[in-house]
Amino acid sequence: MEVSRTSLVVIVISVASCLFQVKAWHGQTYCGGNAHPRCQLQYIDCPEECPTDFDSYSQTKLCWVDCFNPLCMAVCRGVKPNCESYGAICLDPRFIGGDGIVFYFHGKSNEHFSLVSDPDVQINARFTGHRPVGRTRDFTWIQALGFLFNAHKFSIETTKVATWDSHIDHLKFTIDDQDLVIPEKTLFTWYSSDKEIKIERLTQKNSVIVTIKEKAEIIINVVPVTKEDNRIHNYKLPKDDCFAHFEVQFKFINLSPKVDGILGRTYRPDFKNPAKPGVAMPVVGGEDSFRTSSLLSHDCKTCLFSEELAVDSGGSIKVKSEYALLDCSRVASSGYGIVCRK
Repeated sequence: MEVSRTSLVVIVISVASCLFQVKAWHGQTYCGGNAHPRCQLQYIDCPEECPTDFDSYSQTKLCWVDCFNPLCMAVCRGVKPNCESYGAICLDPRFIGGDGIVFYFHGKSNEHFSLVSDPDVQINARFTGHRPVGRTRDFTWIQALGFLFNAHKFSIETTKVATWDSHIDHLKFTIDDQDLVIPEKTLFTWYSSDKEIKIERLTQKNSVIVTIKEKAEIIINVVPVTKEDNRIHNYKLPKDDCFAHFEVQFKFINLSPKVDGILGRTYRPDFKNPAKPGVAMPVVGGEDSFRTSSLLSHDCKTCLFSEELAVDSGGSIKVKSEYALLDCSRVASSGYGIVCRK
């Protein structure tokens, strides 16, 4: 059977259109000017394995690239923080700084410490934990995060629970002294009234990404201290608390060269990490320098945050580093601070 020239042209156009649409549905991620020279200012294609749509009952994936790796290759990764990469805080708390160095900061149970302090943003953590009889310090984990940005005060915390149940959401949110309820729907997105803060559920429960416009993206996942962890580390946990806590990974989009805080200072160009190399568990002190009076305070000895400067911000802030962390599960950009292109 002969195919007319017109029909052939229509077929070719249709095939080309389909190919273009497939390409359009797969996102790209971006590496900024502080990346490895081969990756600088480059849009990098996401793998086809990254989902083009999502099932609300399944876990979505993120298109992610390590902009400091000369391969400049994007990969699909799960919705949980990568506890072995830059900007991660996991376990009891184990940090990986912007310099790639692993260190521990124990803090103290029921106290608050500055993680990041810059003139226009403050991020604090509340530590939870306990001290078994005979120990000289608390076992600690991060139970809550507090954010001061522009005129906003925002917090996210885990709820106390004796027995872990992954079918229950253990996240609690507040914004400007008001409780905030975010529907338990995968990829449901909430914005502050001025679009400065975005919270997106990565799964129905216990996993979100928080975006602070032009400053940071934070993946947060809630986990318990498991019975196996308790056995291995001899935590001697009480029966009424499984110490639900955060696994966190930060991507900073804009930090000043003088940024401070337990994690923030590791992104300074001139920072020399005091963690001892070659030690199995390098512990960094300085509790008195980073302690704040509450989750939403900026009164520590090393705090740089200024409410006046934060509200009036818009000046020149040097970009220290960009770790491209991107939700490419949909066609277009899912919000401020995230780049996703057709």
